[in-house]
Amino acid sequence: MDEALIHIPGVTPYFDDVLIRATTLYELTDRFKQVLQTFKKLGLRAKKEKCLFGAKSVDFLGYRIDASGIHPSVLKIEAIHRTPAPQNQKELQAFLGLLNFYNSFLKDKATVAEPLHRLLDKTAKWEWTNEHEESFQSVKKLLTSDSVLVPFDNSLPTTLVCDASPYGVGAVLSQTKPNGQEVTVAFASRTLTTTERNYAQIDKEALAIVAGVKKFHHFLYGRKFTLVTDHKPLLGLFTTDKPTPHILSPRMLRWSILLQAYEFKFVHMPGSKISNADALSRLSQKPLDMEVPGLPEVLFLEELPAPPLTATDISQMTLRDPLLSRVLTWAWKGWPEKVDKDFQSFFNKKNEISVHKNCLLWGNRVIIPHKGRQRLLEELHLNHPGIVRMKSLARCYVWWPNIDTDIEKFVSNCSTCQMNRHSLPRASVHHWEVPRNPWSRLHVDFAGPYEGAYFFIIVDAYSKWLEVKRMKSTTAEKTIVQLRELFTTHGIPDSIVSDNGPQFTSEEFQSFCKNNLIRSILVSPYHAQSNGQAERMVQTVKDSLKRIIHGTWHKRLCSFLLSNHVTPSIATGFCPAELLMGRRLKTFLDRLHPDYWREKQLKLDAAAATTYQLPRTFQPGDCVFIRSYDSSSAWIPATVIAQTGPVSYEVITADERKVRRHVDQIRKRSEETPVSAPTKNSPSEDSARPTLEHIPRPRRRGNRPNYLDDYLC
Repeated sequence: MDEALIHIPGVTPYFDDVLIRATTLYELTDRFKQVLQTFKKLGLRAKKEKCLFGAKSVDFLGYRIDASGIHPSVLKIEAIHRTPAPQNQKELQAFLGLLNFYNSFLKDKATVAEPLHRLLDKTAKWEWTNEHEESFQSVKKLLTSDSVLVPFDNSLPTTLVCDASPYGVGAVLSQTKPNGQEVTVAFASRTLTTTERNYAQIDKEALAIVAGVKKFHHFLYGRKFTLVTDHKPLLGLFTTDKPTPHILSPRMLRWSILLQAYEFKFVHMPGSKISNADALSRLSQKPLDMEVPGLPEVLFLEELPAPPLTATDISQMTLRDPLLSRVLTWAWKGWPEKVDKDFQSFFNKKNEISVHKNCLLWGNRVIIPHKGRQRLLEELHLNHPGIVRMKSLARCYVWWPNIDTDIEKFVSNCSTCQMNRHSLPRASVHHWEVPRNPWSRLHVDFAGPYEGAYFFIIVDAYSKWLEVKRMKSTTAEKTIVQLRELFTTHGIPDSIVSDNGPQFTSEEFQSFCKNNLIRSILVSPYHAQSNGQAERMVQTVKDSLKRIIHGTWHKRLCSFLLSNHVTPSIATGFCPAELLMGRRLKTFLDRLHPDYWREKQLKLDAAAATTYQLPRTFQPGDCVFIRSYDSSSAWIPATVIAQTGPVSYEVITADERKVRRHVDQIRKRSEETPVSAPTKNSPSEDSARPTLEHIPRPRRRGNRPNYLDDYLC
């Protein structure tokens, strides 16, 4: 059953039970149809009497699940409340085991049930007193139907709060919703052993962190999360921004190495603000004599996000979409004279809408069905661009009615963008002259430290092309090495703008610029706004690395750079790659358009095949003009000697110099008749002067009309 339904999202099979969940009725109906189609292929049937359709809550595997989260089952709660007092240790263990099934819901269980746990000691004598009866009745009242935990959501920011007390440790796993509400995923606590109670307080606080991370390993490993503690000295020991201190006890060193396998942001918060974890550490559970095996370990590298949409996905969604399926039919068979208001936006563009492989196109932009719009918005916002940049990127590929409004709402409701938003920058006090050529003026700066390293930021002022290099050291020598590598690809710039950092003001860096004929421009000290382009890119890189959750820093950085290179710049209106390289880089968004690049290439090939150009050839002895690069005249007379290549000739000038020129540097010259000295029998100058009738008329030069050429957009 698991293998048969694994391809359908939102479907959870368990033996002969199948749970289908969705956020909308349309989505629920679509998934239900897919399940029934799978049953039909496998020859399976479902009894209508045992099915529950469109329920707002459902009991499944001992829990009640609804829109607000996960609750204990009402039937299980009633069974626990009706349980009689145990008569021996075996019955007490059975009761506590049943209660432990809902341990994640019981915040104060450990302290309330402490008298009951004392009866489980091997050396304790069984004696049921009023204290035990009161504890037994109180612990049953802890579990109510109002207890709620939310399921773990991969897309929400995750926080782990840990704390320790003299006799216990506790942890709370929570997440923050887009509206800022913090919801609890699970609680965890345990008492300290006799040995652990002798630890120093800093060791106990570190133990609380290690215990919490191990407890929620399957939620935290491979994901970025925030780790909160009220013990500030631990920030210098377990932080990921600095190397691990060498002077550590063996125990702390082991824990530090263990935590290096996780990616987290370490935050200090006073104990008064983390009362939930503090209470759990003081109300911790007593450890069991028998060790309970943990969940099986799985080799987990990273959780991949949903795969990008393709033309095949868009085609299938279009056929199932109630609106676009009718638009598709009209585009094939003809449009009616009038349509409902739901179709008005498509009707206004009916002459511009086309169909290719069951995909609707408005010009070159793919029309996205309603089901795929949310997913596509997430893809467009993968690197968290702003509203303007996201609109510019979307207009290059896709369209649907009210797309601008949807983008504005999506970016405005992005919790990651809201938490990392900065105030508007001040107006620039210095307006740099716009360069005339790409890669002529570079703005450079350093960002960091970030995860124990620095980022070298290089921005081309003309194209806004961004380069980011990760460096362990920021010395002048290392900076020059990175610049040399860039110059091998893009060439040497005319000038480099930087701040007054020691690596830029050093004699070594200034000599490097002087030897390469580069003008080094240092901005005013303590005035970073003068180097605004680099400073802004530093902030953009920092924000993007914070907002992009999935992957290592290298993968996140590469993903951000590719998105930045293909997104039109607000200042220029063009993509940086188009201005620097003369072409647009290919991304997964190009797959949305069926055969787009293939059709464009065919047009370019056809245009190149029909281009007509008359060949220019010269013969030895022809009188020509050649391009001069060392005299005041642009063209000087010469005579062709021989052809040295398909498009090059050797010529001799009037001063007997032999040079080689390309055909583009040679043009024909009319031969001049040599003038001899006048004789007695020769006619006079006036009689030899040609009359108007004998002056030859200049020949016209015929060019191919422009309207006969193919037009390429």
